[in-house]
Amino acid sequence: VNITSETSWGNPKVTQELILAVKEEGFNAVRIPTTWGNHMDEDNNIDAEWLARVTEIVNYAYDAGLYVILNMHHESWNYPYEDNFDKASEIMKSAWTQIADNFSGYSEKLIFEGMNEPRWVGTDQEWSGGNDEGRDVVNRLDQVFVDTVRATGGNNAQRFLMVCPYAANSGESAMSALVLPDDPANRLIVSVHAYIPYSFALQVGGSDNWRSDRPGCTRDIDTLAEALDRLFISKGTAVIIGECGAMNKDNEAARAEWAEYFFSTFSRIGVPCFLWDNGSFIGGETFGLIDRYSNTWKYPDLMAAIMKGADEK
Repeated sequence: VNITSETSWGNPKVTQELILAVKEEGFNAVRIPTTWGNHMDEDNNIDAEWLARVTEIVNYAYDAGLYVILNMHHESWNYPYEDNFDKASEIMKSAWTQIADNFSGYSEKLIFEGMNEPRWVGTDQEWSGGNDEGRDVVNRLDQVFVDTVRATGGNNAQRFLMVCPYAANSGESAMSALVLPDDPANRLIVSVHAYIPYSFALQVGGSDNWRSDRPGCTRDIDTLAEALDRLFISKGTAVIIGECGAMNKDNEAARAEWAEYFFSTFSRIGVPCFLWDNGSFIGGETFGLIDRYSNTWKYPDLMAAIMKGADEK
């Protein structure tokens, strides 16, 4: 079995010490991005060694009292095309049945997230919010996920489940096209991703400056908060921003100002935010926050601003 995918992007293996360092910094939840497709055989059986290692990592956080989101990440079998739906549905049912059975005894502190950014990869629809076909197939796969987990019984009958719109896109067109699955437990959480404003947060070579007194800087954040409140929160549907962040551009002061505004804006409407940390500090998408080799935080001012913002009500 290939279990080297745990050390993608040059990262070391996850340790209990890393998770405790995250908790000690003030976080009460972690999201564990996990790829399953390349650890399954032709009959969609998950390799036992891989499942055991994922369980071990989940336990690092779960046993430390943290909330844990376990997902399906960087999969290549669940692309939301109509002619792929039956095959994707079959794999989804098999994989989530095995995962849910494995964790059926865990409390509601373990949350399952059905898909990560399901989209038409490599097309002009990839990040644009999708089209009718892509959004419809995502809605149906969300339903397959919910039905599959609920059918396994035990604590999975009531466990919180996260579902996403097309590509987890936080634009109005994608979010308004999300059809919440039927769920007998009525315990669904909508997940969207928000690296905004794009030029500051995600664009390599984009802006390295952000100020809370400039409407051009705050507009995208304010617009998303309004839309999440209108589409979901006001209707009693919970929301989590499953990924967010602003990559390092040697601009910690600006990132800190952004973080306090971002986290406080969503905290006030009851939306928890999960920072994306890919462990990268040089080159590419530099979203690293904690050095996983020494378990030390690289940007103390940024972390302080995040915690301050998240505490605002």
